[in-house]
Amino acid sequence: MYTRDATYNEEEGSVRMFLRGRPINLYAPTAEIATYDITKVATAPSSKLKLDWVYPFLLYGYRGKDCRSNLYLLPTGEMVYFVASVAVLYNVEEQSQRHYLGHTDDIKCLTIHPNKLLVATGQTAGHDNHEGKPHIRVWNSVSLATVVVLGLGEFERSISCLSFSKADGGSLLCAIDEGNDHNISVWDWQKNEKGHKITETKCSMDTVVAAEFHPLERNQIVTCGKGHISFWTLDAGGTLYKRNGIFETTRDRPKYVTCLAFTQNGDILSGDSNGSVVIWGRGTNNILKVARNVHEGSVFSICVLKEGSIITGGGKDGKLIQFDTSMHPTGYEAQIAEHLGGIRTVSEGRGSQLLVGSTRNCILIGSLSMGFSPAVLGHTDELWALCPHPTLAQFLTAGFDRIVQLWDSLSRSVVWSKDIAEQAQSAAFSIDGRIIIVGCVSGKWIVMNSETREIYSTHIDGNEPIQVAKFSPDGQLLALGSRDNYIYIYQVSDGARNYTRLGRCTCWEDKRRRRCSTGAIIDKMSGHSSFITHLDWSKDNEHLRSNSGDYELLYWKVKVCRQVTHSTQLRDTVWASNSCVLTFSSIGIWPEGADGTDVNACERSNGSKLMATGDDFGKVKLYSYPVKQPKSLCHVYGGHSSHVTNVTFLHDDSRLISIGGKDTSVLQWEII
Repeated sequence: MYTRDATYNEEEGSVRMFLRGRPINLYAPTAEIATYDITKVATAPSSKLKLDWVYPFLLYGYRGKDCRSNLYLLPTGEMVYFVASVAVLYNVEEQSQRHYLGHTDDIKCLTIHPNKLLVATGQTAGHDNHEGKPHIRVWNSVSLATVVVLGLGEFERSISCLSFSKADGGSLLCAIDEGNDHNISVWDWQKNEKGHKITETKCSMDTVVAAEFHPLERNQIVTCGKGHISFWTLDAGGTLYKRNGIFETTRDRPKYVTCLAFTQNGDILSGDSNGSVVIWGRGTNNILKVARNVHEGSVFSICVLKEGSIITGGGKDGKLIQFDTSMHPTGYEAQIAEHLGGIRTVSEGRGSQLLVGSTRNCILIGSLSMGFSPAVLGHTDELWALCPHPTLAQFLTAGFDRIVQLWDSLSRSVVWSKDIAEQAQSAAFSIDGRIIIVGCVSGKWIVMNSETREIYSTHIDGNEPIQVAKFSPDGQLLALGSRDNYIYIYQVSDGARNYTRLGRCTCWEDKRRRRCSTGAIIDKMSGHSSFITHLDWSKDNEHLRSNSGDYELLYWKVKVCRQVTHSTQLRDTVWASNSCVLTFSSIGIWPEGADGTDVNACERSNGSKLMATGDDFGKVKLYSYPVKQPKSLCHVYGGHSSHVTNVTFLHDDSRLISIGGKDTSVLQWEII
């Protein structure tokens, strides 16, 4: 779309725009026809967003699905981890969060400086041609100020591992690039404004999952990954030399060496996919001891405590097991509940506490003696469904992981979580908030009690995803927009527990045969020719407007399920919401060059003063409403690293909620 090419027909009172070459006519309300000026530049709103809370889901609370060694306790009492492109500092006791927002795309790794003050984070390639390139940021965990940006434009794909040197006080930083050669580089990160790369060389043909500076040996680095463990020496001239670990038997060589740690005397510990823990002699590439069958499946994490004992975490069995300094079991172990996943990473917390990150993106706090409880719960797949409670400071999320979660925005916690055994695409609260509708990918839709989580009934309309679900303003009707091009209309009764189908709004393939003035029979086509993307009800409950995947804006007479073909008839209709991205009042949300799929969602605030959008570039934007000028200025906010699939205002407009797709992040924004 090129909004600069939009034209205004004053006689018709319509704005004509083009989306992928397709003309779109949007009609102004009658009162604005004579005064509308298409050249006017609309200002950004006085209100702004402040990142209030990053809800703890997969890639937003804790990324345990595919990242490791990414959960630490800082001296401030805060846990530090990452969420999409945000580094989160979370104080569980005070229920407070702070955020480092310097990155432009997914953070993939994190390490802490020996001084416990500085943090280094590495990101993947992003959308922006310059700032979106893979790079490393070193930042201050107290002030959240960026200290230095390293390697902008020098990494191929993304940074998968980072480690500060230990024996010299942290003057060097080691990084692994996820490119084809999995290059290892060493940086004098304090030299010059952009740091200085001392050396770079090919690390391994295969995947590298961990890289650590030796805590006692200067210039010694250990890396591991698929089928290997390697011991590196950085000489005085800045050259890296590698010795591969020698496995004594074929039986001992694992498919993956999955994690690293160091004993207090400097020996190296490695966990692997065989479920074994191997001890390697300090300064050698030889095995001292093998503890076999420590876990069923892979050993994903090894943590050496300050007092010397060793904790191992199993990815498949979900067990935490304690060993003494010689790798003899102490008898202390704990089992994480199966629904929380396996152990991805373990780190030392306050006192005897341990912090545990799981493969199902949860963070748990506890001890081997007292057990563990989740501080952060998580989704594990794409999020699409989002809806606010009509009267409470709560909202609901659901996604492809089949989990539905109700959140309280004030306590910043999960009210409840339920596995519905179906991938979720959309959701809606009934007008009184007692009933939840969840639209599923399979074409099913589920009626649930919002308090007890009881499922009252399951219905099915077609076999395509239910893209959107919305109750009429009076709560007497329900509209479901499907990917099969239909809009299904239901009569609601018994406190929104029972549903009777009135019909479906006809789609492009439906044909109504009639006679023209000459008497010949012709075919009249109506309805959408592509999947439904967005719906809005009129305030009088009589009409719907809808957008589709081929950039149509159509109108419907609901009770007869028929299209209103003359859209000028509804130009003065008052709409209960503005979720449709193609309307006269949302013209300005489309950036220059948009292809129609870039803006995934928009929503008008309940007070009708603001409009928020979520786009394919990980951005949340805030506009003054209505956004009727092609040239409309806005405030732009990052935080998501993937496409933003949905946005919504809470019932009192105090906060905005946005959800990510593949990063599955939920961000809560305070409106100030």
